[in-house]
Amino acid sequence: MPLAATASVLVDGPSELVFDYAIPEDLKVLAGCRVRIPLRNRSATGTVIRVGKASENDFSLRYLSALIDPEPLVTPTLLRLAEWITSYYGTPLEQVLRSLLPGSIRGENTSAKTKKAAKIKSPPNEEELAALSKKAKRQYTILSLLMVSEKPIPIADLGGSKITGALKTLTEKGWIEILDLEVRRDPDAGETFLPTEPLALNSEQNAALKAVETSLKNEDKKTPILLHGITGSGKTEVYLQATQATLDLGKNIIILVPEISLAPQTVRRFKSRFSKLSEDIAVLHSNLSQGERFDEWHRIRSGKARIIIGARSAIFAPVKNLGLLIVDEEHETAYKQENPPKYHARDLAIVRGHLEKATVLLGSATPSLETYQNTLSEKYHIVKLTERADGASLPLTRVVDMRIESRKQKGRDAILSDILRSSIKQRLESDEQVILFLNRRGFARSLQCPPCGHVIECSHCAIPLTYHRAEERLICHICGHQAIVPRTCPECRDPAIRLQGYGTEKAEIILRKVFPQAKIARLDTDTTRRKHALRDTLRDFRAKKIHILLGTQMIAKGLDFPNVTLVGVLNADLSLYAPDFRAGERTFQLLTQVAGRAGRGALAGEVIIQTATPHSPSIQFARHHNFEGFVEQELEMRKNFGYPPYTHLALLLARSSHERRAEFTLQTLHRKLQENLPPEILLGEPIPSPLTRSHSQYRFQLLMRGPNARTLSRHLNKVLNATPTPEDVIVTADLDAYDLG
Repeated sequence: MPLAATASVLVDGPSELVFDYAIPEDLKVLAGCRVRIPLRNRSATGTVIRVGKASENDFSLRYLSALIDPEPLVTPTLLRLAEWITSYYGTPLEQVLRSLLPGSIRGENTSAKTKKAAKIKSPPNEEELAALSKKAKRQYTILSLLMVSEKPIPIADLGGSKITGALKTLTEKGWIEILDLEVRRDPDAGETFLPTEPLALNSEQNAALKAVETSLKNEDKKTPILLHGITGSGKTEVYLQATQATLDLGKNIIILVPEISLAPQTVRRFKSRFSKLSEDIAVLHSNLSQGERFDEWHRIRSGKARIIIGARSAIFAPVKNLGLLIVDEEHETAYKQENPPKYHARDLAIVRGHLEKATVLLGSATPSLETYQNTLSEKYHIVKLTERADGASLPLTRVVDMRIESRKQKGRDAILSDILRSSIKQRLESDEQVILFLNRRGFARSLQCPPCGHVIECSHCAIPLTYHRAEERLICHICGHQAIVPRTCPECRDPAIRLQGYGTEKAEIILRKVFPQAKIARLDTDTTRRKHALRDTLRDFRAKKIHILLGTQMIAKGLDFPNVTLVGVLNADLSLYAPDFRAGERTFQLLTQVAGRAGRGALAGEVIIQTATPHSPSIQFARHHNFEGFVEQELEMRKNFGYPPYTHLALLLARSSHERRAEFTLQTLHRKLQENLPPEILLGEPIPSPLTRSHSQYRFQLLMRGPNARTLSRHLNKVLNATPTPEDVIVTADLDAYDLG
C-alpha cells in the first residue's frame, strides 16, 4: 500500500542527524510535533521539521513509533522564522531548531510537572462530620483542612503516604477528589512586589505612547519604531503603558533585555505594575534552572503567561497572538549570538514582528548606527525623548587625564585620581551613593618580568593570564585555564617579576583601604556565580545598604537608583583601541550609558571619566551627551571606508590545532571565493585573527563586505558547501558579525 506522507525528524542528541520516516495513517503529525522513532536497534525521540508527500522511493521507510505531543511545540510562525534564519545566515535548519527548543524541552515529557492534590467535591453534612470526629479522626482532620481551603492542597502537605487509606475512603464516599496539581518552579519565589500605579507622562512620552498605540491598532504593514530617549527620560514607563495598551487589545508581549543583570529590575518593575497579573509574567534567561526554564516555557506555550521577559533567546518564546515586541537597549552587542546559529535578536525581532504583524519597539539612549541609519532612510519610525522624565538635568561630566595622575603617583597604577577620591568622600559624607565602572575583572591584567620583558601567557590562548588574588591563581579569561603564580620569571629566573595593571578585584581592595567606613560591593562574573547573587546585591544597593557599587559592564546600563549622584569610570580606554571598526561606537555607547546612572532622582549628578586619551572623539562626545555629533562624524567615516551600516559584513574564520592547516584551508577558500565573485562584493585577504590562538586552536580570518546581505550569504555558502575541508579544521561564517577578534 502506498505511503500517504513522510516526516523529516531531527533526532534528539548532540548530533545534527535528520531522518525521514513514514507517518502511520492513525497519527496526525504536523511540523513542529515531538515524536518517538525507531533508530537502528533502539527507540529515540525527535522533532518533526517538515512533513511532505511520499515519493516512489519512500516505500522502504520505517514508520514513526508514536506521537509524544499532538500539538506542535514549534508554532508555524516560529518555523517560518527558523527558515528565515537558515536562508539569511546559512545555518542548517536542524541547528536553528535546537535554539528554538531549549534542552529541557527536547525530551519525551513535554507537559508541566504535577503533584497529587486533594480538594472538596461534595462535603459531608454536620452529622457525618461529627461522627468522623469520634470514629475516624484522620479523615476528620483532612476534611477540616480541605473545607476551609479555597484551593486544592497537595497530598504531601496533608500527610503524604500516612493518609493513603483515609484518602481512599473519603474518595469512595464522594466527599473529596484527587487531582493532578501543576507545580510551578517560580524563579522569583519569595520575592515581594509592591503594586505601582501608572505615572503621568510628559508630552514627549505621550507622543511615543500614541505612536505605539496607533501601530498596535493598524492591521496593515507595521513600521518598527525607535524610541530614542536620553538616559532617565522614562523609556521604561512608555514600555509599561504600551504593554497595558497591548493587553487591553487581547494581545501578548515579549520584552527583550540584553544582560541578565537587567532582568531582575525589569521583572520587578513589570510585576509591580501588573501585580494583579503577576502569574501572567514569565521569565526566560540562562540563570534559570532546567526546571524553572521548563515550567516558564510551558506556561508561555499554554497561554498562561502573556508578558514574557528575557534575554536574546526569548525571541523564540512560543507566544501566541503576539502584539508587541520590545527590545530594550537595542544597541547592545549581547543580542548577537556567538555560537551557531549566529543570529542577532534585534534583527529577529524585526522579522518576527513582520511575520506576526506585531509592533516592534526598539529603545535606546545610544542607538546602533545600523538602527539609526534605518530611521534616516525612513525604514523605521523614530520618536525622541530629549528630557529626563523627572525634570532632572543630565549629570555634569568631567574628564581626568590619567597621564598627569600617573606622574603624581610616581608611575604606580593610578586607580583613583585626586578628583574622584575627593568626590567619593563628599558623596559618602552626604549619605549619597556611588557607582564605579571598570570593565576588567580580576586583580591584575598580567604578570610581567621587567628585566627580560616576559609576560606569562595562557598555554592554550594567545593572551596574558590574569591574576586573581582570591583564588591565588593566574586565570585565562578566554578558556578558563589556571596556573600557579611563579615566584621567579620562567624565562630568566629573575625574582623581580611583578603584576601589571588592575581589575575590579584590586580596585575593591584599594577602595576598602581608602574608604574603610563605606560598605562596598563588587559585581562581576566572579561575584555573581551564586544563584540570585546579582539580584540580592542590586536589592541591597537600592535599599541603601551599600554605599559604593563597583562593577563591570553589567552595571553600566538600565539600572535606576535615585540616590546615586556620582559615577566614576576608572579606565575609559579599555574598549577604545580594540582592533575593530566599532571600537569608537562601543566606547561612546558605554560611557554614555554608565554616565546616565547618575542624577536620576532629585539630587544632581556628576560623572568623572578617567582616561589616558582625553581628546578622543568618543570620550568628548560622550562628555557633552552629544549623540547627533558623534553619529555624524562616525557615519561619514563608515561611508568613506565602506563599513556597516552602508554595507553588510561577513567574517569567515578557520581554526585548527595545526597552524598551517588552518591557514592553508582559509587560503584555499579565498581562492574559491574569488572565482565568480559578484562585482559588488569586496573580498579581504586571509590574515591571522587579532586573537591568534584560542582553546589551543590557531585562528585565521577574512572579511567580506557588500551592500546586499543575501548576495554575500549566497556566494559564501555556495563556496563553503562545495569545498571540503580537513576534519581537523573548523570553518565558521558569521554574517553581520559583531566580534571581529
